[in-house]
Amino acid sequence: MIDELLEFNRSFVENKGYEQYVTTKYPDKKIAIVTCMDTRLVELIPAALGLRNGDVKMIKNAGGTVTHPFGSVMRSLLVGIYELGVEEIMIIGHTDCGAQHMDSQVMLRHIKEHGVSDRDIEMMEYCNVDLHAWLSGFDDVEQSVRGSVHLVKHHPLVPKDVVVRGFIIDSVTGKLTEFENID
Repeated sequence: MIDELLEFNRSFVENKGYEQYVTTKYPDKKIAIVTCMDTRLVELIPAALGLRNGDVKMIKNAGGTVTHPFGSVMRSLLVGIYELGVEEIMIIGHTDCGAQHMDSQVMLRHIKEHGVSDRDIEMMEYCNVDLHAWLSGFDDVEQSVRGSVHLVKHHPLVPKDVVVRGFIIDSVTGKLTEFENID
């Protein structure tokens, strides 16, 4: 499948398909969006929000969560704020999320079934990685979004004038629901 994508890419470049997407690294709307990597959202979020290439910084991960104050999502947000002009942040969870109710025991079983040894797993635990916490999902999308918003709003390196708001998008219709009073 990757080879098919590479073949398409060669044709795309040869035919200058990229020209309609040319923009700068600075988000025109000065917004960063943290959302889920769910395949249903790839085109739905830009369509539902009227976004075009160059409008926003889009940060995606499983569950659309900010799980650690010094993890890659938070680092990306700080780069967006201090280097790329981001002034507002949207945290967007979604309905029917695959990370919701994710079970670390099941995930570890799948990991072992794919050939990762108990020794490798024990080494991670020896290095103080709490695999059960790291591989677990969340039970409630709203609480997950609220927790991420709270973490970003109260992060010591995020300026107080940066707006941080939380939403859930319906993964079928694209309807956004905002959560008020997140502190």
